[in-house]
Amino acid sequence: MVPPPVDKRDFSHLAAIIILLLKIWTTRSCAGVSGKSVLLYDLVFICRYLDLFLHHVSIYNTIMKVIYLVSTTVTLYFIYFKFKTTYDRNHDSFRIELLILPTLALAFVWNHDFSVFEILWTFSIYLESVAILPQLYMVSKTGEAETITSHYLFALGIYRFFYILNWIYRYYMEDYLDWISIVSGVIQTVLYCDFFYLYITKVLRGRKMRLRENI
Repeated sequence: MVPPPVDKRDFSHLAAIIILLLKIWTTRSCAGVSGKSVLLYDLVFICRYLDLFLHHVSIYNTIMKVIYLVSTTVTLYFIYFKFKTTYDRNHDSFRIELLILPTLALAFVWNHDFSVFEILWTFSIYLESVAILPQLYMVSKTGEAETITSHYLFALGIYRFFYILNWIYRYYMEDYLDWISIVSGVIQTVLYCDFFYLYITKVLRGRKMRLRENI
């Protein structure tokens, strides 16, 4: 199965990446950012776009894939090398192998076709659904999130919400149903529910997001 072309909904995901890059570059700091979440997203894009030069969909599609890969890798470079002294390793302590191994195993069990590219693509879908957990875990440990980090998380969450709306539309208009993408997308959106509430009730009202008072 060839992944569907990137469309305009992906601009919310691109916006999230740009927000994070600008936050790191302008503040010269990675404080509050989970390098592990960024690493998981980079792994997601690498596995999903391994066929980048094998299956040409459109120039737009290719450009967007390259932008995702390059921008996420640059973010990793900022976190682990250029601004590594500002990276909070103590709070970014989520064990990502607990996410990678189960999602990889599930990709071997539940996929559309038992082939290398298909399994890697399926793995990327499953992993993406939980890739934000290290960032959310880090926020829960520190008890708060900077406003710009909150915007980054919101952009990531709304990106997946838009995809759920797209799946509903395609089901009614095209009778198309992909349970792998749907289930993964729903799980990812559910993980954001509490964050969405705090974002709307606090950040949009000009207040800093704090979690400990809600625990």
